[in-house]
Amino acid sequence: MSDPTLRDYASIIDQADDYVEPEILPLPLDAWHRAQGARMIEFAGYEMPIQYEGIMAEHAWTRDSAGLFDVSHMGQLVFSGEGVAHALETVLPGDIAGLGEGKMRYSLLLAQDGGILDDLMATRLPDDQPSPFSAQDVEPEAYDPLHPSPTASGSFYVVVNGATKYDDVSYLIEHLPDDVTINILEDQALLAVQGPKAVEAVARIVPGIDGLVFMTAGAFHWNDVPLWISRSGYTGEDGVEISLPAEHAVAFADALLALPEIKPIGLGARDSLRLEAGLPLYGHDLDPEITPVMADLGFALSKRRREAADFPGAERILTEREHGPATKRVGLIVEGRQPAREGAEVIDDTGATIGRLTSGGFAPTLGKPIAMAYVPLALAAPGTRIEIAQRGKVHTATVTAMPFIPHRYVRAGAK
Repeated sequence: MSDPTLRDYASIIDQADDYVEPEILPLPLDAWHRAQGARMIEFAGYEMPIQYEGIMAEHAWTRDSAGLFDVSHMGQLVFSGEGVAHALETVLPGDIAGLGEGKMRYSLLLAQDGGILDDLMATRLPDDQPSPFSAQDVEPEAYDPLHPSPTASGSFYVVVNGATKYDDVSYLIEHLPDDVTINILEDQALLAVQGPKAVEAVARIVPGIDGLVFMTAGAFHWNDVPLWISRSGYTGEDGVEISLPAEHAVAFADALLALPEIKPIGLGARDSLRLEAGLPLYGHDLDPEITPVMADLGFALSKRRREAADFPGAERILTEREHGPATKRVGLIVEGRQPAREGAEVIDDTGATIGRLTSGGFAPTLGKPIAMAYVPLALAAPGTRIEIAQRGKVHTATVTAMPFIPHRYVRAGAK
């Protein structure tokens, strides 16, 4: 593989004086999207499909059947080397060392003051097998993804947000020891198939994936093409995310689209789906000014790590956990039919700004406007009524528990 290593990337950073604003890049499926009738926009440095037949129709199709999303703009990284799990725990607050092979964990890349630099998914790779991302190395007969070795491995596959991936790598180079290697999988595409019929459909062309459960992953093959598949996603639906060599992405997408349950879905519906699922979006609901407690992501702080208080910003974060943060992310049901958008202000009785909306839109499944906002802790309890100022008008909203609609993940023990 030609992926750059940490050392290569450090060399690139040394040439920062010659930095030129990067051009907008095409995805491996760029021409494929256009051939399917997609309307393309710039997002996170890439030309990406915003919609095909319409956001409402694509949203409903995903909730009822299965949608195909191209998320190849995301950063795919592999970390390896002596003590890599401990090294990752110096920048992530989760129990990374305790992950079993093929097990995944949602975590947060933290600044030294506890602010959130990114959110990510980390998976421990098989220990005694070749990299699942190298076509020539994979031996499908030698690895059973549903019965992985109990032996701990020395490498992790991490997926980070597309808009932050290069900043993430710079930060990780600065804070991880030199004997940890970072491989940036620039030659891998990443596709997601989400919806109640997603796994059943994909399993017809990739047998065995229905043996996975939520937040597990394994190596599979399709026509001798190596696939790394996780049962995960960011829509609240059951489904899979599939990493594969970019050169095979068009053929694989065609094979998926030949399945009657699957249609291509754009960024617009992806955003409305994740909003209904109550999932925060980095750069909107999360940023370096926000801590995990403020974001209501306390589950990302494992018990062992809380007791050890050994992650960045631990003193601040644990104090907020014990006494409550100044502001907290909440869900809102907005009265009327007019959606409240990101940037709208939460106001008090005098009209003073006391909070802000970070996501908002019309929820197709619920048939009403919903939003996420940061509000003072005293206003964060479900049932609290608040007022929102937007474009000279005042809207009333009620704080509600999230997710707005139940998640439909297939967890261990449910199969």
